Amino acid sequence: MSQPEPVNPSPLDPQVESRPGLLRALGLGMAVAVVVGNVIGSGIFFKPGAIAADAGSFPMIISTWVVGGMLCILGALCFAELAAMLPRAGGPYVYIREAYGRPAAFLFGFNEFLFSRPAAIGALSVAFIESLAAAIGWSVGIPVKVLLAWGMIGSVAWVNIVGVIWGGRLQGLTTLIKGGFLFLVGLAPFVFAATGNPEFSAANYSTSIAPESPSFLAQFSLVLLAVMWAYDGWHGIAPVAEEIRDPQKNIPRALFLGVGILIFLYVLANFAYHGVLTMQEVKDAGTTAGPSMVDKLLSPYGADTARLGVAAMGAVVMCSTFSGINSNLLLAPRIVFAMGRDGVFFRTLGKVHVNYRTPAVAIATQAVMAMLMVLATAIIVRFGSALEQSEFVQQLLGGEKFQQTTIFNILTNFVVFSASIFYALCVLAVFVLRRKYPDWERPYRTWGYPVVPAVFVAFYAWFLWQIYFGKPLEARLGLLIIASGLPVYFAYQFWARRHPDNPLDGQ
Repeated sequence: MSQPEPVNPSPLDPQVESRPGLLRALGLGMAVAVVVGNVIGSGIFFKPGAIAADAGSFPMIISTWVVGGMLCILGALCFAELAAMLPRAGGPYVYIREAYGRPAAFLFGFNEFLFSRPAAIGALSVAFIESLAAAIGWSVGIPVKVLLAWGMIGSVAWVNIVGVIWGGRLQGLTTLIKGGFLFLVGLAPFVFAATGNPEFSAANYSTSIAPESPSFLAQFSLVLLAVMWAYDGWHGIAPVAEEIRDPQKNIPRALFLGVGILIFLYVLANFAYHGVLTMQEVKDAGTTAGPSMVDKLLSPYGADTARLGVAAMGAVVMCSTFSGINSNLLLAPRIVFAMGRDGVFFRTLGKVHVNYRTPAVAIATQAVMAMLMVLATAIIVRFGSALEQSEFVQQLLGGEKFQQTTIFNILTNFVVFSASIFYALCVLAVFVLRRKYPDWERPYRTWGYPVVPAVFVAFYAWFLWQIYFGKPLEARLGLLIIASGLPVYFAYQFWARRHPDNPLDGQ
């Protein structure tokens, strides 16, 4: 195996100290695996039931999956320019910093580090535990679920602390398993139909149910919210750009190849689900649409065959969510690492482990934040009825009830809403940086500029507006949390100036 090339300091970064740096250890294949593996997690398996309830018809569902994929393509065209121009750890944090300044970049990093990524890791860990419990027929209470999720998060964090190559190899293996199986799941109904299987019927595509919202735009925005959770992380290669070999070429290639693979797999899987199950059956299946499809498809071949198929599906769902946890703990800590190295947050977080050559402190801290997010959300769900008696909480939620949601749905909707704000800001940075720094070298330029970034930003502005009124709990909490980063930023700057030699700051 060839030796990873060292990272060359960029004049755009603050100061590069004489201390161990990150390694460029990931090639194109691993970069594509990061993109695909970071995205395929729980959404394609856990969201079809909620999507069916909100959409009511297959044309609405499949068109929204395609629109979501096209949005990712538009975003990838823009992120490719930014990542190739600024191939530094932290990805979006660096783009926002250069476009809008350190306070704005801190808001992104603060949200990602303390809330958004911990929520994503927490949601995936809960999904893993629920899938495991369903597979073995075990009824898991909230306290046990929290403890098991903590154990999962801690174990994966340790693998990523030991080395980026280990984390990357684990990502590559799990991506190959879940991507390959998702392809087989999508293909299976059509193969079985060709052999005369009676459970696949094209008539299922025309079945429908009454959607929960009468408004077409409301239906579309709610379905898109669920779909974008399944696509969330399409930009995932950006935070580890500093560890990609030949980043100017490999980052754009990984983005385009990865997103293209995702659109194909997701559309194929949806044709498979809805070709075997009616719309009502998909809704009733809830978070188990995949296993329900496999069970119905294999039922003509005997109960034992169907059980074996469902067990295999459950194993792949667990592998998929496990891979999502790993990718988040591989990518997210690089953002707070960049913040620490930049001096806008504790410098200890910006240190590289001498032996492992990974941002070990950032990874460990990110894992702890994810554990706390799981606990906090479990408390909200457990004691929701008492919280709802508060007049302030009722106004904040806009009438939404805790009992009508789950830990998983609260976390995923929160992640998509808050992340979408910063996705739009990053794409807008393409305009800002071309104007501010026209002489910077751009190995790749956004195709279709300025139309492509303008369409992306306009669509996301509409999407955020719709979600603000459709999901007030997640939206308003998200805005409050993002805004809370400003006093934290200025408080830290004041504290750092007053205590330049404080050991907590790594000095």
